[in-house]
Amino acid sequence: MSIDEVLLIAEEAMEKAVAHLASEFQKVRTGKASPTLVENLVVEAYEGTSLKLRELASITAPEPRLIIIQPWDSSTVEAIRRAIEEAGLGITPTIDGKIIRLPIPELSQERREELVKIIRKMTEEQRIIVRHARRDALESLRKMQKEGLITEDELAFAEKNVQKLTDKYIDKLDQTLSKKESELLKV
Repeated sequence: MSIDEVLLIAEEAMEKAVAHLASEFQKVRTGKASPTLVENLVVEAYEGTSLKLRELASITAPEPRLIIIQPWDSSTVEAIRRAIEEAGLGITPTIDGKIIRLPIPELSQERREELVKIIRKMTEEQRIIVRHARRDALESLRKMQKEGLITEDELAFAEKNVQKLTDKYIDKLDQTLSKKESELLKV
């Protein structure tokens, strides 16, 4: 394995952490209606078959505070309603014939602060993943140096590059957090 391969593996792991955080943040409700809030909910439909909601229905947000779910098969309406209630989103679905309406309530200041704590914890979990990628890369590099595959100078240079990568991805995580925090705290 070369230094470039070690750096590439570390960067891929760090990039995945940033992407994962962004996808997790889409699930956190900001008071605005967004189909991403419910599209990945798992629904028990068709006698024990689990499907994601986006596979069972069309999901739209025609108004800033309303999500409309139109199942392709009307027999899944109850299963979808149950999945939404069990998800703990704090949204009560209303069934209107074959359509499920999700009115998004205004977030209280207390709930906004709670959500900020949750997203900070999510961000810290991803920072830890980035640091683990750094640790793994440094261990690989030191092992390569011990085996005589790279010199001490190359090791020092590679370690600096690993740290630069780590700083870059920690910064990306922090920017993502700050953007989501301002979105949540905006009334």
